[in-house]
Amino acid sequence: MLEELKKRVYEANMQLPKHGLVTFTWGNVSEIDRESGLFAIKPSGVDYDKLTPDDMVIVDLNGNKVEGKYNPSSDTATHVELYKAFKDIGGIVHTHSPWATSWAQAGRGIPCYGTTHADYMYGTIPCVRNLTKEEIDEAYEKNTGVLIVDYFKDKDYVAMPAVLCKNHGPFTWGKDGMEAVHNAVVLEEVAKMAARTEKINSEVKEAPQELQDKHYYRKHGANAYYGQK
Repeated sequence: MLEELKKRVYEANMQLPKHGLVTFTWGNVSEIDRESGLFAIKPSGVDYDKLTPDDMVIVDLNGNKVEGKYNPSSDTATHVELYKAFKDIGGIVHTHSPWATSWAQAGRGIPCYGTTHADYMYGTIPCVRNLTKEEIDEAYEKNTGVLIVDYFKDKDYVAMPAVLCKNHGPFTWGKDGMEAVHNAVVLEEVAKMAARTEKINSEVKEAPQELQDKHYYRKHGANAYYGQK
């Protein structure tokens, strides 16, 4: 079971450089096995071109390393908090992809200007606040996860599978590692298009709500009809 999990997480991690979402080692993917309560995650600071499936690190939901020759990603504690709170997700991605990170550094959420955004993410992609000095000093990575979880406590984290952390970067999630990567790719493209849209028209308005609803719900929910059965 763990070997298959590590293989899937390795393959998901390798999608990040393929899609131009990471520079050097600036990113990570994890996937959880809910039955065992264990997840696999990329090791910290290891070059992507040197990774193998066996290099993936197995961690429990207390953040303890269970298996692996390397230390897990420095963002592991954030992943732990998200997995504990978001019971319906199975994979998480963190990157410093340039367009999404630019919105995060600007401290702005990404408005829904069109149907590409609406197909995947319902509404404005949020940007959460900075951590306080005390939160940073106490447990930076854990408190990043706590902050994200707190923001979503009365919101639908399935309909909005992405968040920007101010002055930091994006996190995305999904039913497994590959879906979380897919959402990270979409986020980056949407962030790029939104920035260009505002440059072309500084007075642009968000897409009409009825158009956003149509595109989101034709791909999601009980009455979805996009794609093949």
